[in-house]
This record gives sequence, structure tokens and C-alpha cells, in this order.
Amino acid sequence: TMTIHSEEHIVDVHVRSGVYSSDTIFDYIHGYIATRLFSRNACFIMKIKKELIPDLQEIGRLAFERETMRDVYSPNNVWAQFQPGSSRLGHFKDWMLYGKNIENLCTGLPLYE
Repeated sequence: TMTIHSEEHIVDVHVRSGVYSSDTIFDYIHGYIATRLFSRNACFIMKIKKELIPDLQEIGRLAFERETMRDVYSPNNVWAQFQPGSSRLGHFKDWMLYGKNIENLCTGLPLYE
């Protein structure tokens, strides 16, 4: 499921698929995406690259398109491959950078950038 909070410039994506379940937050104000993989008990964070990641309005359009047509006929599908190296726990300065929504998602979990 996807929830778009236009006034906060946040997109929440919840994938419920057994061992592959995850929660993802797109925080357009702070410019980061965080994905919490439940099977790995870890949080992956990446910077939003405007040339690769659709903006808030485009993501809403793509979600509407997928819901109504059951297939996205668009070249803007987003895939990310994480190659984690070392992790660390978040600190106060991290949460200032990433924002409160990502802090709520990732507090207490190893962070991979």
C-alpha cells in the first residue's frame, strides 16, 4: 500500500509479502529514502537523486495509473539495489539530517547508507 502525505512531502510504502515485507519512506523535504527490511532487521538509507527518483506528484500519478490500469506503462519504474558494507546505529545528528519520519522508522536498527 502507498500513502502520500502531500502537505508533509512524505510517501509511505508498505509491502506485506511474508519474508519480503518492508516499509519505505520517501522524505522529499530532507531528500532521503529509508527502507526497513523486516527479514534483515535493518534500515537502508539513500539520498534522493532527482534525475532518478520521481517527484511527489509523479509518484502519485504512477500510483493512480497502476491502481486504475493494473500495469504501469511508464519508463519511470524505480528499482534500487543496496550493497551494504558496514552499519552503525543512528545518532542525534543523523536524525537531524534524515528527519523525524525516518527516525521513527529506523531507530534502534543498524543503518546502511
